[in-house]
Amino acid sequence: MNGTTPEPRLLIYSQDGLGLGHLRRTTLLAAEFLSARPNGSVLTICDSPIGQFFSATPGHDYLKLPSIRKLGPGQWSPVSLSSPFVDVLALRAQTIRTAAVSFDPDVMLVDHMPHGAMGELVPTLEALESTRTRMVLGLRDILDAPATVRRRWRLEGAFEAVERHFEDVLVYGSQDVFDVGAQYAWPAQIKDRLRYCGYVCSPTAVTAAELVRRLYLGDAPDRRLVVAMAGGGADGYPLFDTLIRAVPTLTATCSCTVVVVTGPFLPDAERVQLQRLGDGLPVHLVSTVSDSLSYLSAADLVVGMAGYNTTAEILSLGKPAVLVPRAGPSAEQQMRARSFAERGWVRWVPPAALSTESLATTMLAALDAPCPPGRVQPDLRGRQRAASHLLSGGARESVTGAGPDLVMSSVSEQPAGAVNELLGEG
Repeated sequence: MNGTTPEPRLLIYSQDGLGLGHLRRTTLLAAEFLSARPNGSVLTICDSPIGQFFSATPGHDYLKLPSIRKLGPGQWSPVSLSSPFVDVLALRAQTIRTAAVSFDPDVMLVDHMPHGAMGELVPTLEALESTRTRMVLGLRDILDAPATVRRRWRLEGAFEAVERHFEDVLVYGSQDVFDVGAQYAWPAQIKDRLRYCGYVCSPTAVTAAELVRRLYLGDAPDRRLVVAMAGGGADGYPLFDTLIRAVPTLTATCSCTVVVVTGPFLPDAERVQLQRLGDGLPVHLVSTVSDSLSYLSAADLVVGMAGYNTTAEILSLGKPAVLVPRAGPSAEQQMRARSFAERGWVRWVPPAALSTESLATTMLAALDAPCPPGRVQPDLRGRQRAASHLLSGGARESVTGAGPDLVMSSVSEQPAGAVNELLGEG
């Protein structure tokens, strides 16, 4: 793309030490990029504790960093290593810089953090300043409460990093749902770099939904199928526990089967407790599924937390849903659930109001009368538009046919098998 490498190269930085959400979004964008440029190479630098969780498109590979976990604003710790955090951070920073300089990307997509976790990207950003690499920042629309983000970004110098290093900022959402520039008080000199792409979803070609229904409903097709997901599952236990306890109330009113996809990060002890709680009830627990879209599409009702990826896939499939956002430490999920519910896209139960009674009542209402379509439908073209931006600008100068139209149609008609594993969150 920049004329110095034999194939178009995209480098992605994805910090996702606890969940899977950032890694899932960047995997979708990598697949879209490579569908438009089959001769391309995408290298994702990530730190998920389970490494390469999602299937990769040919041309896409991963470099695993030592994992770290965010404890609170500005507070981090190693996930596995016993070394002091400062040593792990230095190792990560050096690894990222070396890989970036050696890979020589045409475009670098930095996910979520303009200067990386605790500034670990700064050496890389400075090393690439004198190269032809185009720097792009990617943000989900809602990061946290506006006051929190404004304070942290000013304190950490994030706005200065955007101004100095990034040509474009891709927002994976809609400005009319959440105006990032206004809510987070972006400085005037960089506000025009924001590019609202719409929500990033998987391609919606679903082939196994009927198989899923037959698997769990058998010869009782009139039963309702409820599918529950909570992303990676690390903090999904309160929702799953309440849901299973609500099943007797549900089955007293309607015939249903509940499938709980716990996620790979749900602690084993909590999984055992859920299995015991579900004994004798029409409840099935599975850790992960290979085709999450088919499970969501098969459902008569989806119950989930309000992470970005789960909600985006629910919207893309038009499924009735009840969202129970996490209580904290971030306000992100509660903000998203409230906003989507206000538009008639979902129903929600605030975490402070979560009980077997409130959840069962809301679920029965959703099964009886799904929310009517909102007056304004969600914009679900984020995957295509974001990839188009990555291939635009400098990419057009050296790659024949790199215009947006090619990217916009490249993956939307393809099967979703490559990246349809368990929905990550974040």
